[in-house]
This record gives sequence, C-alpha cells and structure tokens, in this order.
Amino acid sequence: MDVSLIGIIVASFMLLLLASGIWVGITLLTAGLFSIVLFSAAPAGSIQATVVWGQSSSWALTALPLFIWMGEILFRTRLAKDMFEGLTPWLAGFPGRLKHVNVVSCGIFAAVSGSSAATTATIGKITIPELLQRGYHPKLVIGSLAGSSTLGFLIPPSIILIVYGVAADVSISRLFIAGVIPGLMLMALFMGYLAIWSLLNPDKVPPREPSIPLRERVKRSTKLFPILLLMVAVIGSIYLGIATATEAAAVGVVGALVLAYVTGSLNLQTLRESVMGAMMTSCMVTLILAGAAFLSVAMGYTGIPRELALWVGSLGLSQFELLIALTLLFIVLGCFLDGISIVVLTAAVIMPIINQAGVDPIWFGIFIVIVIEMSQITPPVGINLFILQSMTGKNLLYVAGAAFPFFLLLVVATVLLIVFPEIATFLPDTVRG
Repeated sequence: MDVSLIGIIVASFMLLLLASGIWVGITLLTAGLFSIVLFSAAPAGSIQATVVWGQSSSWALTALPLFIWMGEILFRTRLAKDMFEGLTPWLAGFPGRLKHVNVVSCGIFAAVSGSSAATTATIGKITIPELLQRGYHPKLVIGSLAGSSTLGFLIPPSIILIVYGVAADVSISRLFIAGVIPGLMLMALFMGYLAIWSLLNPDKVPPREPSIPLRERVKRSTKLFPILLLMVAVIGSIYLGIATATEAAAVGVVGALVLAYVTGSLNLQTLRESVMGAMMTSCMVTLILAGAAFLSVAMGYTGIPRELALWVGSLGLSQFELLIALTLLFIVLGCFLDGISIVVLTAAVIMPIINQAGVDPIWFGIFIVIVIEMSQITPPVGINLFILQSMTGKNLLYVAGAAFPFFLLLVVATVLLIVFPEIATFLPDTVRG
C-alpha cells in the first residue's frame, strides 16, 4: 500500500480515538498497534512491550518526575508567589505585563531541564493559576506557555541537541554554544508578540498597577533570590560537570525543599500534596511519552519517515529549496512523531544530503531543533498540547488554537535563521577561532 495512504489512514484513526475522549497515551499506543498489525508483518505485541518498557525504564527519564516535583514544591509553597512578587515590579511596566512571566520562566527553566515536556509541566504548575487569578486572558496564558516551553529543546543543555550531535557526529559542545543566540531570539519574538497583542487589545489586559519606585523594586526583588539561587545551583552543577541532568534534578528537589522549609511554607500537608501532584503529572507525561515512542517505532515499520526523506532527497533541489522542503517535511512528521524520534529516524538519510549541499551541520542542528519545536505544539501528537490539555481541562482544539500564533513565530524564527545563518554560527565560530 502507498505510504501516503497509510499516513492518512493512521492519522484519521488517531483523530477518531481522540474525538472519542480516549486518553492521549492510550490513543498513541493503540494507533501504533493498529499501524504495525495492518501494515507490517512485525510482531506487534513484542515490539510494544519492548518499546514501552524501554521508554518507561530509561534512566534519562528519571529527571522528568524530579523536575516536576520541584515545580510542585514551588507551586504549593510560598516560593511560587514570591517569584511572581519578585518579577512583578520589573515586568508590570511592559505592554502585556505579567504575561511575559511565561517566557522568562520557561527560558530560565529550559537552561535547567533540557526537556520541553518538563518545562511545560513545571512552569505551567506555577504560572497558569497565578496568571488566571490575576485576570489575564486564558487563551494567551495557555498559548504563551505552549510556545515558550519549546525553549526546552533549544536552550542548552538540550536533550535533542545531544541526540542530534550523536546521530550526525557533530560536536555537542559547539551545538550548545550555537543554541544560545537563537534561544534569546525566540524569547524576544515571543515577548514582542505579547506586547503587540496587548497594545492592540487593551480591554483584555488587567489594569496597569501603580508605578513602583526603584528602591521598592529592588526590595521586592529579594523575594526572587531563592528561586534564582535554586536555578543557579541546578545549572551550575550541570555546567561545572559536577552532576548529570538527573542528578541536577535531585539537587533541585533538595534545594526546593530546603528553601520551602527555611521560608516556613513547608509542612506535612504541602509535602504530601506535592508528592501526589508530581506522581499524577509524571504518570500522565510518562504514558504519553511511552505512547509517542511506540507510535514512532510503528511509523518506522510502515516506512513513512524514510520514504518522505528519500523523496525529498531525490528532487535535486538548490540549498534554499532543500531547506524549505525539509522545513515542510519536518512539520508534517511533527504531526505524528515526537522530536527526538524525528531526528533518529531521518538523520541517516538527511545528513548525507545536507553535507552534499554544503550546509553547515552545526547550523543545521539548530535549524532542525527550531523546526521540531513546532511539532511540540501541532496536533495530533503535540506533547506540549497534551500536557496543557490535561492541566487546564480545555479541549485539544482550544489549546492548539491558543498555541497557533506561537507556531507562526517559530516559522518566522526559521525564516530568520535561513536568511541570517550567523544567528546560529557566530558564537561557535568565534569560540573556535
């Protein structure tokens, strides 16, 4: 059967399951099983058991519940409110005011976790209740978090950059350096959009708070120090080579518990609630990731990713046309696969084409990550959308609609990266020089 027809059948089946109200993780597992049974002679049951166990028992996945627990501690104690009080004096004067907190918080946490899913779950636990309570527009709160949490893929340490570096045989340290300026560029684009939207829709923004003198701003900012200290401890342990990401996550949990105890906001009830909240969120995310991993393997058995990549390579395109075609290819793949699976399944075919076209592999690593970031906020397999759907109770179409403007901003970032490749190559070339 033609692979395009297989893709249409599988996508339709998934949409039918999602529309029926079936859990996202179960939908992904069922769609993967459906694909292998109908379109492959492989032993579906054995593959599913192996993939789900391998994904769920991965040591790297241990960082996820730890980072989520850290977010739960911050959310259920006074530290989350202190963070907002510390940021408020500096962001309240911006057009859009505290909506920028999502962008800034995700940018900071992305430099800690390296995971888009962990960034979504952790920052969402902290910011969504606070912003909605203050009267900010729900759709923009959800959309800005969906878009900003994709920074977990780009800002180092990035898990997907490590995967790409291994698959493409490229220096991971140079990839990390190359991701800094594009990450800051994305933060600027997101904050710029929030500011413009707020200026065009003043009736949907809470009233401006009274101006705060500089001395008072500095005084209130001291409430931000515990959070910054915690972030510095986690980031520092990674960059100094003292701890892995998982070990750094444990440092974050211990630090959050110590800070909560010192500030007098930690008790048995909040501890119990934080553990239960982290457990439920982690189980939800792990089930989704396991389902996405199995669906990715199932797609590999149907041959869809490889056939698409081979088709693009056979067109004989110029470098610019090739990049545009690859952008479209990865956007389509992102509708069905998680980002890491896209890199793993296509790298062997794409990299020879890229090298032959004379594209800098460091630059291409940043390019592919920004494009794959779009997959985190595109249905039907947008991990960030699923997490936000579960956290907010909104339906998937509502969450996807809220994230759509930030999808377009990621498209703008991709165009800027193609037109001005120095955005990604300047820092690594300077350091190497």
